[in-house]
Amino acid sequence: MITRRNYRPLCDFAAVRQFMVEIYERDWRNGVPAPFLEYALCCSWMDTSLTHRFSLWEEDGRIVALVFYENPASDVYFSLRPGYERLIGEMMDYAESDMPKTDGAQRFVLFGGQKALVEAAECRGYTRTGGYNELVYDFSKPLEYPLPQGFSFVPPDKLDYAKISECCYRGFNNEQTDGPWDGDYEDVVRISLAPDSTLPLCAVVQNERGEYVCVAGMWWTPENRLAYMEPLCTVPEYRRRGLAAAALSELYRRMKPLGATHMTGGDDPFYAKIGFEPCIEWGYYERSKTDGK
Repeated sequence: MITRRNYRPLCDFAAVRQFMVEIYERDWRNGVPAPFLEYALCCSWMDTSLTHRFSLWEEDGRIVALVFYENPASDVYFSLRPGYERLIGEMMDYAESDMPKTDGAQRFVLFGGQKALVEAAECRGYTRTGGYNELVYDFSKPLEYPLPQGFSFVPPDKLDYAKISECCYRGFNNEQTDGPWDGDYEDVVRISLAPDSTLPLCAVVQNERGEYVCVAGMWWTPENRLAYMEPLCTVPEYRRRGLAAAALSELYRRMKPLGATHMTGGDDPFYAKIGFEPCIEWGYYERSKTDGK
């Protein structure tokens, strides 16, 4: 018998992670990998006030389906164990009736391999309004971009959380909209304390003055042989010097001996230039407010 219940924020994360690990495929055909949600739950940019709206479907105590959001809260994601496609209608019913909306609207985030979910959404009047193809690096080929002269990697046991936070703040152009970094580095502290955090594996580049100028994060998921890279940024004045390519090459050197077979990237042309290849097709599906419920 399959039953549905709401996610319990203080109890269910470990079981949800195990579910995501079990159903993982490189193209995300069954849903996102485990670090995708764990990383978001650690960060202040995600609204965690409504995570109790996440929904689980279980059979004999084993999770077989999950509906959840990331950022914004009105973006709905679906994770489904193969063989349980009969739950899709119920999952979408729940999403439409109980998951958060923004100004009365929401959108489904579906991946190219989730064909049954895409077909069900289209039957309900959803149309694809956007998307992109995320690139992944296959570790069967080497990644060997050198670190430019005058820079060095910060030893894993010497990482400074405040410097990481400042680098990420500046690297994602927050100074342009919110002014100088205010010294808050609690997000990095939370990430370091996450159950499956592998923060010491991240590649951090510093200049000759010891200032952090590039960060490539790492969430190692050994069960899936997945090197989940998040985040990646370089502070503005040090861009286009090869630092990001060198940082990703350092991640390759660290992760391959551990058994990693592939590393996630993004959709920026930069990734393609250094050998990442299209793998994960993201699709955004919406319908007009006059359609359906």
